[in-house]
Amino acid sequence: MPSPSAATDQFPVRVFGGPTALFEYGGLRFLTDPTFDAPGDYQAPGVVLTKTAPSVGDPAGLGTVDVVLLSHDEHADNLDTSGRALLADVPLTLTTPGGGQRLGERATGLADWESIELDRPDGGTITVTGVPAIHGPGPREEVEPIAGQVVGFILTGEGLPTVYVSGDNASLDAVKEIAERFAPVDTAILFAGAPRFADVFDGELIVLDSAQAAEAAQLLGARRVVPVHYDSWAHFTEGRDELEAAFTEAGLIDRLQIG
Repeated sequence: MPSPSAATDQFPVRVFGGPTALFEYGGLRFLTDPTFDAPGDYQAPGVVLTKTAPSVGDPAGLGTVDVVLLSHDEHADNLDTSGRALLADVPLTLTTPGGGQRLGERATGLADWESIELDRPDGGTITVTGVPAIHGPGPREEVEPIAGQVVGFILTGEGLPTVYVSGDNASLDAVKEIAERFAPVDTAILFAGAPRFADVFDGELIVLDSAQAAEAAQLLGARRVVPVHYDSWAHFTEGRDELEAAFTEAGLIDRLQIG
């Protein structure tokens, strides 16, 4: 469990657009779902993903990255061409079990509730635990054949706050399971944006919408929510305005930190 003082210390989270964010935790620097390509189109099974805005920054300006937390490797709005190139320079990428096999020796897949211990530079360890995420509506066994595997992450350590990185998750039931084990969470990096495609899952959500993100924050007891994955791509149907409105409606606007 984090100490009370550590739980209130909010470390900076730098958001680059789309699902990509950088933060230092326990002396290590973590990057989520790297996407740094210029705007353009990407073909995915049955759909075209269109990036509409450039990232706020580029890989050359990141500095050292110790660990990439990759929710999944199969969609360009979570791992694009420049993101794949970046992985070659990062000592460790944590991702899905399937992604761990596809991405080579520097990648490790985490199943649900599977953990890995990372050494901190000044002693001690960080525990990263893979947690459930479902990239669409309905049971995982129905969603994964269409949308693929996704994983979220919980980060914990002695004297450190608890951090949740949701990945492309559309399931509040999954959030409830995570909350039962790890709440309260200090910082929740929530993928939102209400993305949907008319020809995929009959147009239903494939990641949380803004109201669901606020509900997830309540379930997690999150002291701070940093939203990502709500801008820079055409399939996002909600953005900053909807997030602010939903968190205001839920009485949680003071916890929302939009980078």
